[in-house]
Amino acid sequence: MDTRREQKPLCITACLKVTVMQFGVLGLANAQTNDSKTATDASSSVAPSSPFGPLKHINAGLLDVAYAETGPAEGPVVILLHGWPYDIHSYDKVAPLLAAKGYRVLMPYARGYGDTHFLSANTVRNGQPAALASDVIDFMDAPKIKQAVLGGYDWGARSADIVSALWPERVKVLVSVSGYLIGNQEAGKTPLPPKAELQWWYQYYFATERGRAGYEKNTHDFAKLIWQTASPKWAFDDATFNRSAAALDNPDHVAITIFNYRWRLGLIQGETQYDPLEQKLAKAPSIGVPTITLEGDANGAPHPAAEDYAKRFTGKYEYRFIQGGIGHNLPQEDPQAFAKAIIDADHL
Repeated sequence: MDTRREQKPLCITACLKVTVMQFGVLGLANAQTNDSKTATDASSSVAPSSPFGPLKHINAGLLDVAYAETGPAEGPVVILLHGWPYDIHSYDKVAPLLAAKGYRVLMPYARGYGDTHFLSANTVRNGQPAALASDVIDFMDAPKIKQAVLGGYDWGARSADIVSALWPERVKVLVSVSGYLIGNQEAGKTPLPPKAELQWWYQYYFATERGRAGYEKNTHDFAKLIWQTASPKWAFDDATFNRSAAALDNPDHVAITIFNYRWRLGLIQGETQYDPLEQKLAKAPSIGVPTITLEGDANGAPHPAAEDYAKRFTGKYEYRFIQGGIGHNLPQEDPQAFAKAIIDADHL
């Protein structure tokens, strides 16, 4: 989803950049620096009420990634990516359906979530999309996964889209909720109509120091409000929310979130190592891998219209409109539809 911004005074940009540096690098010294964990070390990490047992860990790029796994070890790999402010429990009912079909299903916690931690306290707590997508490639490289089926929604769909566009040889097929979500800072300079801007209220809130402090103080209440507005017809209970909200207690979560939304508005620049990727993404690259995109009929979060992005998918492509009061967290609200899309996409 491309976001928009207007020009802002230089002093505001400078102040925000200082704030991000303070809270994105120096203020989060709790990052994990233990390099000893491997893909088989899962003894000290358990997802709350996980149906998949203890989490596994693997050192991948900048991160010690915590992830759940189910299905036959030799099966074709499916990697399911979660969004904000959610977690891997979005796939609690999707993963068993895929495992029953012979897939090896991996569900990693993104940077800033759950028991995923940076390997160094000195790494910038960068939330720009290119960094998150690079984490997916690192996660595949660590256990030498050459190619995988990618599925995701929200931030996870954006990462899956980016990987599919920039590293198509690594993606067998793609399933993306809300379709093509690759954006760039330049496109974000153009204002949206007022009604569309209203949907992004939290993005502008996060652009302020008050917003950062507010999210840090009220993370769980904030996340619950997003859940309610993004999925207005989803009657989730407290146990369901609390199980996922625990992932937001990661010491890097606030910094990653604030960085992401400030980056979208152009209030902070990303790290230079991601510049080549951002330059490619700024051209809105097409996605040629076989793809199914999904949209719920009750998605209350900002999202593009299907007809606006269909031309971005140049390979085998199918769009599915999921009815029944289905909101933004489509995999958790309708796991059957999401799992079917994965299986069907793999046979396009």
